Amino acid sequence: MCLAVPGRILSVTGETPTRVGRVDFGGLVKEISLDFVPEAQIGNYVLVHVGFAISVLEENEALQTFDLLREMGDLLESEVGVRRRE
Repeated sequence: MCLAVPGRILSVTGETPTRVGRVDFGGLVKEISLDFVPEAQIGNYVLVHVGFAISVLEENEALQTFDLLREMGDLLESEVGVRRRE
C-alpha cells in the first residue's frame, strides 16, 4: 500500500528538472522534489509520495484530505487509545 499526503508549496528553488520546493504539511515543512510536476507554483497544493510531488491538487481537495486525516487520527486515539504527538 502506498500513501501520498497533500502539502502546500511555500517556496521553489532550482530549474527544471531539478526544482525543489519547501512544502508545508500542516506545520511540518520538508524539501520535496518537484521534478514530476513542472507546472507547480508557490501556493499550489501537491500530492507527495516518498519525497516527490506526484500531482497538483485543487485547494478544496487538499483541505478535505487534511480533514479526513485528522478524523482518522481522532478515531485511532479514541478507539485504540493511541495518543498523537502534538
